[in-house]
Amino acid sequence: MIVLGIDPGLADTGWGVVEFDGQHYRPVSFGVIKTEASEDLQKRVYTIAMELGEVAVKYNASVVSMEDIFFTKNITSAIPVAKVIGAVLFRFSEMSIPVHLFSPLQIKTAVTGMGRAEKIQVQEMVKVILRLRTIPKPDHAADALADCICYCSTLSLKSKLKP
Repeated sequence: MIVLGIDPGLADTGWGVVEFDGQHYRPVSFGVIKTEASEDLQKRVYTIAMELGEVAVKYNASVVSMEDIFFTKNITSAIPVAKVIGAVLFRFSEMSIPVHLFSPLQIKTAVTGMGRAEKIQVQEMVKVILRLRTIPKPDHAADALADCICYCSTLSLKSKLKP
């Protein structure tokens, strides 16, 4: 199975592609889609959704794992991210590719075993789990690979719990 992980953001949207056979992870590719603050919001959101669709086609993704909106005290930054998530959900619905949303807590727990893990701990575990020489850069790409691992780990656990 080919999993496309997405770390949504308006300025930088991280993406990562991982192949998972039920036991082993194989990193395929990762990167970041950047948009400029000077561009129109509508164009930025559209660009992100369309480019992610192209990534899914290029790597033949069968499922998408995406970090869900995390709202703290700064609603101003949460709203644009929510718009990106909505556009991505729409794009993958058009493509008939299922999207699974996970909270930051779920992702950290799946990757490190600790829901309150620091960003560097998550990145280090991504490196270890995917057998990479270095931590993937930029950070948003590493986060997207963590999304992939979260989905695969959750899927693996669910299959083990089924009678």
